[in-house]
Amino acid sequence: MTKLYKIAVIPGDGIGPEVIQEGVKVLEKAVELTNVRFDFHYFPWGCEYYLQHGRMMAEDGIEQLRQFDAIYLGAVGFPGVPDHISLWDLLLKIRKEFDQYVNIRPITLLDGAPCPLKNTGKEQVDMLFIRENSEGEYAGAGDWLFKGKDNETVLQTSVFSRKGTERIIRYAFETARKTGKSLTSISKGNALNYSMVFWDQVFAEVASEYPDVPTHAYLVDAASMLMIKQPERFQVVVTSNLFGDILTDLGAALAGGLGLAAGANINPERTHPSMFEPIHGSAPDIAGKGIANPLAAIWSASQMLEFFGYEELAGSVLKAIEQVMVEGAVLTPDMGGKASTSEVGDRVVEVLASMHAAAKAQA
Repeated sequence: MTKLYKIAVIPGDGIGPEVIQEGVKVLEKAVELTNVRFDFHYFPWGCEYYLQHGRMMAEDGIEQLRQFDAIYLGAVGFPGVPDHISLWDLLLKIRKEFDQYVNIRPITLLDGAPCPLKNTGKEQVDMLFIRENSEGEYAGAGDWLFKGKDNETVLQTSVFSRKGTERIIRYAFETARKTGKSLTSISKGNALNYSMVFWDQVFAEVASEYPDVPTHAYLVDAASMLMIKQPERFQVVVTSNLFGDILTDLGAALAGGLGLAAGANINPERTHPSMFEPIHGSAPDIAGKGIANPLAAIWSASQMLEFFGYEELAGSVLKAIEQVMVEGAVLTPDMGGKASTSEVGDRVVEVLASMHAAAKAQA
């Protein structure tokens, strides 16, 4: 039976439209290889929309998106629009409105990907970061007092609820148990004497229910050092919104750069659509030049396939990415090649199709 998924596509800003086009290309090829079907609907929201309409998305944008099975986002941010507006009025608004409280970022060194660490291979760099995505340091709570005066004071308040903290930690434990891997918690309980002490406490409470899952806990500063010196320590990792945001960029550098950094914003209960996005940003300096690396966008498309239950096909997309990098003939300039964005996408599709044909011939 063919399954139809409605996908809201928000190409966004800068290189977003260029890389998303290649991800859609791969998803369309997936349609030919299995019993999945996609119905893509495009929305012109982002910074250009803001400059024209004074808002990052349509007034009823959330209601429009609610009817979709997933959201595929390109990038957010462009000169002329303050970053806090582009982020809070589109990306974070979607995450919060649809309770996408799980952010999943794979830090995996694929075959052919460059790693800045000497004598380090894919066996050492294979992490899955599970980041709290709805509250914490990005809750948006605070105040700005006595603005413009000598005693001007700003308050930025982190929010750690038991519900929010426990559900992300429990999700991470379930993931670690399912994959047979260890789980590492990263916090800063020695200095943040309320929020992170509470985080550590909840982690210990939930850990008692999963005696089969090996656990570790590091302070965030120690963890950042160990990710460089001993990346093999980390398998499944759970951490707060801010720490996860920072450490996954460090992880992206270990795993080949931001051009290979994919992310998923998940609503596990599936009561709302989940969102999939490359995390490299809008890169306005190279927008429109046709040289942006689309592999992160394609990887995030594979995350979408996995979320929908097509694990084998999602794995094939990753293998196709690996083959393209190992070949080294069709890569964008950031990876030492001379190919265009569309040429890389075309090559991934070609490899994916040949892999499927070979598997079918052997069946």
